[in-house]
Amino acid sequence: MTNTAKPRSTPRAEDTRRKIYDAALEIFREKGFEQATMRDIAQKAGVALGAAYYYFASKEAIVLEFYRQMQEDSHDEILQAMEEHRKLKDRIRCVLEKRFELLKPNRKFCDALFRHAPDSQDPLSPFSEETRTIRERAIEHLLVAIEGGDTKVPSDLKPRLPYLLWLYQMGLILFWVYDRSAGQQRTQQLMEKSLGLVVNLVRAAALPLMKPLRKTLLDLVETIAT
Repeated sequence: MTNTAKPRSTPRAEDTRRKIYDAALEIFREKGFEQATMRDIAQKAGVALGAAYYYFASKEAIVLEFYRQMQEDSHDEILQAMEEHRKLKDRIRCVLEKRFELLKPNRKFCDALFRHAPDSQDPLSPFSEETRTIRERAIEHLLVAIEGGDTKVPSDLKPRLPYLLWLYQMGLILFWVYDRSAGQQRTQQLMEKSLGLVVNLVRAAALPLMKPLRKTLLDLVETIAT
């Protein structure tokens, strides 16, 4: 397991840690994650290699810090943006747009990170134990979107719908990572078209005739999530 524990905090230590973190993101953006080394990061930050390892045990630890900071930086803004909307489609869009806004400057190394996604034992995978709290915070945003929205959700589906929407979000991000259209316009189009479909499926799921299909779907989700 990647060690992400912080050394004892002092103003000087926090300043050094921030320099290393900022330098790492610059290197990741320039070279990509796979090509960057801890030595590159230390040189960019103007610290000894040992100091870089003192504050971050590995490149992976820095990326986990990036994940965490991205979630924390977006939390209040996402909640405030959703307060202005009642339609479920608009509330989900608020979550997605903020996520893309924060990821955009780091797109160059996001493609490398997604290579880690399929292996849940990899600390950088969004399905790993190391990213559990980050994943849960992201799912929490989608739960808030549902609870404050105008769409009735069946009681059996409601506990799992935030997770399903999170999987949908991850699919959009993966598409965005490999989208070579100008300004990633294809991703924007996909999000707009698919959001309506997703909300309509949620509405249709409330119909009595859909109960057997919901049960099958929820059984599949339990298999995936466990």
